Amino acid sequence: MKWGPLLARLVRISSDSARSTHWGTRGRVASRQQPSITMKGEAMSKRSSSLADRLEQGARALADFASGLTEAEWQTRIPKDGRTVGVVVHHVATMYPLEILLAQTLASGKPIVGVTWAGVHQMNAQHAEEFRTVTKEVALNLLRGKSAIAAAAIRALSDEQLDQAAPVSLNADAPLTCQFMLEDHAVRHSYHHLAAIRGAFQAVEQAA
Repeated sequence: MKWGPLLARLVRISSDSARSTHWGTRGRVASRQQPSITMKGEAMSKRSSSLADRLEQGARALADFASGLTEAEWQTRIPKDGRTVGVVVHHVATMYPLEILLAQTLASGKPIVGVTWAGVHQMNAQHAEEFRTVTKEVALNLLRGKSAIAAAAIRALSDEQLDQAAPVSLNADAPLTCQFMLEDHAVRHSYHHLAAIRGAFQAVEQAA
């Protein structure tokens, strides 16, 4: 299965309901209907606003760094990761919808079922193959657009929703909060990969 259709199936949300995501180790997806998530509270939560700000800061830092790269640097492979800088920047952008969907699942009090690291790794490998020639313009435009949408979704969450906890299959079914899921995935993701990208260029300089 190609990465694009897989992600599309993972993040598809019907107009009147959210769906819990169920992955197998081979990346297959099944869905169960859930009640739609109602965002509570008229005033924006300071906590959700802070989380959204941090996500935007990380995405902006990644975009700013990547925008200054030459074409040769864009194609640099990251040690241990194996993917190029360009593929990784595009990867961060495309994962925001799924990361937000998983957090919203917890916000509704529902567990995340069947998501495995094997499934994640398969999806990442499929993405790397499908987007191996992605251009800087395409990746950066997507990064800016998807991060803005993700930040808006986070700002819509109430403190009560941030505190909702349910089992997460990706973490041995430990009961984790919506806020933890956001911080460990959507918020952290750009910072994690920016550090790895910078490390790749430092390694090149040291080897020269």
